[in-house]
Amino acid sequence: MSINCEILDLRAFLGVVELESFNRAADALHMSQPALSRRIQKLEQVIGAPLLERTTRHVSPTALGTELVPLVRRMLEEFDGSLFAVRDVGPNRGGLVTIACLPTAAFYFLPTVIRQFNEDYPNIRFRILDLPATDGLRAVASGEVEFGINIMGTSDPDLTFERLAEDPFVLAARKDHPLATKQWVEWAELEPYHLITVHRSSGNRTLLDAALAKSNIKLRWFYEVTHLSTSLGLVEAGLGISVLPRMATPREDHPFLITRPIRNPEISRTIGVVRRRGGTLSPAAERFLEMLIGVWGA
Repeated sequence: MSINCEILDLRAFLGVVELESFNRAADALHMSQPALSRRIQKLEQVIGAPLLERTTRHVSPTALGTELVPLVRRMLEEFDGSLFAVRDVGPNRGGLVTIACLPTAAFYFLPTVIRQFNEDYPNIRFRILDLPATDGLRAVASGEVEFGINIMGTSDPDLTFERLAEDPFVLAARKDHPLATKQWVEWAELEPYHLITVHRSSGNRTLLDAALAKSNIKLRWFYEVTHLSTSLGLVEAGLGISVLPRMATPREDHPFLITRPIRNPEISRTIGVVRRRGGTLSPAAERFLEMLIGVWGA
């Protein structure tokens, strides 16, 4: 966005969008309606396209305006957070980290890193969008979040991918299941049992099916679900076994479930950090990303 764009221009735009009225937005921002209109016009000139559709009864964002709303909201929140935090130094400094994260990583892995980070920086807040892979990439590309934790596979030239770790697919079963006695299993050993998989629309399923096809292996599923957490619920209920990324599985001290490596072939997904090419992170996000990479690589 051009350096000629001022914070008040952004506040004017967001105010009109959220309040759906020039009058109400002008009152909320303590400025006249003509002054508010001038700021909107200035912002539209900077962008080079209309951002609002005006009628006698209603105001709504254009398609481009709708696309800009999450980015503008994040920019203003970071600016306001920086103002409050500027008097603080070192560990006491505040801030906001906005990230998009795969639900599997958000549920089991991310809380551990955030807990450790908050011990050093207790005043830094987090907004976490736990989104499927495609939606997470879209959130990064639009600027709705500062970076994402995702699986490799993006071909968007405006995004970069930094590898963090390999996340192997494993077997999840109850502790009283016959396969639980094995140290590891082969794919063929899954066939006699009811298999629980995620839907074909899932990035995990697409990756898994493609890798198995190279070895002429096809999963014969009995239950198909939308979310990995649902598959674990079915496994825990004794309805079958599941194949899912290790990161999506409970810790080893789970009272009912175990995980086992699956070999011949071993299949994994690559987890990494997705960022906008040439983009910059807030100081809070930079610090968190450093810790994230350190913990993940440990």
